Amino acid sequence: MFATLLVASSSLPLLAAAQSAASVAYTPVTGACPSGFTLVRQAGAPGNQTIGAEEAAYISGRKSTVIPNAWKTYLANIQATNASLPSYVASILGGDNSADYPNLGIACSGGGWRASMFGAGVLNFLDGRNSTSVALGTGGLLQAAQYLSGLSGGANLVGSLAQANFPLMEVLAFGTNSTDPTNAWGGWQTPIIQQDPYTNMTQNDEYVQQLIEEIAGKYHAGFAVSYNDVTARDNGRHFINGTTASNFFDDTLVHGAGYTWSGVANLTSFETYSQPFPILVATLLSPNGNFSTLIPGGGLIIPQSNPIIELNVYEMGSYDPTLAAFTPMKYLGTTNESVCVTNLDQTGTVIGASGDWNTIYNTSVWEGSCPGQLHCIPSCHGIERHSPQPDIVLDSAVFPNAFNGPSMQGQFIDAEESIIMMSDGGSNGEAVPIQPLLVKARGLDTIFAVDSNQDWTNAYWSAGGSLVNTQNRINTLFPTAYSFPPVPTNTSEFIAQNLSTRPTFFGCDSSTEAPLIIYLANGGPPRNGEAPLLNQAPNSVSYPELQAILDQTYDVASQGYPADASAASDPEWPACLACAIVDRARNRTGTARSGVCATCMTRYCWDGSTVGLETTTTGGAAALRVGGGWGMAGMAIASLFTLAVRYF
Repeated sequence: MFATLLVASSSLPLLAAAQSAASVAYTPVTGACPSGFTLVRQAGAPGNQTIGAEEAAYISGRKSTVIPNAWKTYLANIQATNASLPSYVASILGGDNSADYPNLGIACSGGGWRASMFGAGVLNFLDGRNSTSVALGTGGLLQAAQYLSGLSGGANLVGSLAQANFPLMEVLAFGTNSTDPTNAWGGWQTPIIQQDPYTNMTQNDEYVQQLIEEIAGKYHAGFAVSYNDVTARDNGRHFINGTTASNFFDDTLVHGAGYTWSGVANLTSFETYSQPFPILVATLLSPNGNFSTLIPGGGLIIPQSNPIIELNVYEMGSYDPTLAAFTPMKYLGTTNESVCVTNLDQTGTVIGASGDWNTIYNTSVWEGSCPGQLHCIPSCHGIERHSPQPDIVLDSAVFPNAFNGPSMQGQFIDAEESIIMMSDGGSNGEAVPIQPLLVKARGLDTIFAVDSNQDWTNAYWSAGGSLVNTQNRINTLFPTAYSFPPVPTNTSEFIAQNLSTRPTFFGCDSSTEAPLIIYLANGGPPRNGEAPLLNQAPNSVSYPELQAILDQTYDVASQGYPADASAASDPEWPACLACAIVDRARNRTGTARSGVCATCMTRYCWDGSTVGLETTTTGGAAALRVGGGWGMAGMAIASLFTLAVRYF
């Protein structure tokens, strides 16, 4: 299934020119490990798992200093709309006992630029700093959330948001004025196409050549490099501090190189516990997986039994029982407890690991049938090893394996591998990053799931495929590790019941220990008659209409599910959302649903019914496609390899 690693030829020349500032800043550093350093933290067996000490301290600090006022502010916002909420909502959100508060997480799906933009629009709908959301009664939920996870296109969103010091969504998308533009957050640069910023192919080749030069220092320092490193340098120009439209092509700047994912912990918004704890999600790409658990169809390449990898500010690893271990993010790349690596956890690299969808072109499924512009990565394989230089791997995000050794054998499928490879977080069919939020040690009881992944065959709308696949994975493989509420068994049911064209609540049965899921999907155009803008291709295009897309996303997020089918929006939606947010906390008090919350939960909750349609799906998803990998429309892989030879 998997092609062999691409290795450098013994005839490759060393880099002749002096390294650029970006190359130096991107190069990992080795040194003595700090006193008391521990390479691997065992997370424990299902039912007895623990979160990392630093994460626990952050969540504790956020709960004590931020969450109480955040819930009170959110309550004031919804009460200002004159919503007739039952008294228990105010008792829960306005109380002083932190144990009574809802434990909320938000998950932002993959789907390339579409997912980044749709996710930002939904977060704006939940942001207490947005006056429009405050007036609507939904603003403040973002500030009250404990966790924020992102995958692929959602990782672009969550990663850039965290490293930019948690700005307003408008600032995140468009940038901010600063007297120091080389370090300021410059926005997403959506009018500039990733990989192909020029209209001239020769200039685009030169641009990619520059990106390759910027990873040369890492290569010559003895670390394996991959195509993800090249995309990471482009990610730096779109999602990391220091790049603006005016300096995008200035190759004297570092363009995000040196900004590490663990370094987010040093930002003021993190030191003051002001942002939800950010988690990015990838999947383990391994030749040792059980391919009988691979979902057939849809171009998926990773078995569901492979560990789902999370990359949070403090740790990288997985709570899946097939790994159940973590290594410190600051020392990512370290493989022993004597010599430690730093600076390898570049934010662009980590974001790229979550969105590396290029891996699909290295499977037997694609070999011989790649799009013309790719020329097939497999054609580059089998090149002679250039010892002692590391392998050049073009088909995944690659990291030295901290989980290598006898202690992990029988627990981790790649315990005997020197490197671990990662692919797009949705490569196993789960493009909504819910798994980290289901970890029982994190104690979440409500998850706001934002889905902009493509499930329709010939469109870019969502239809619940990721939830279907998550349900199947947990029920079949990990029933004791996680609890997941019932959802339909296929996307045909989502479509037939319009569950992805309006907000839907899953898990409304209070007897379940699974979190309640508030599902908001990019499932169709807004009901107000606007021409649809949200069914965008995931990548390879520019988005000069970014503001209009964000505005339309806000319209979709705010329309709700009106009781009157002819209405464009539900005036009770903000109140219904509040009812869902507190429902698990309400249940803990033994209070019965009442008033508008009783009617809201009846209207918005999925009742478990089916419509008897014959499924037209494969593996739970109709032509499921995960997005968020780099745009592939320009530079051919063969040409990229030629440029790599020129530099390495």
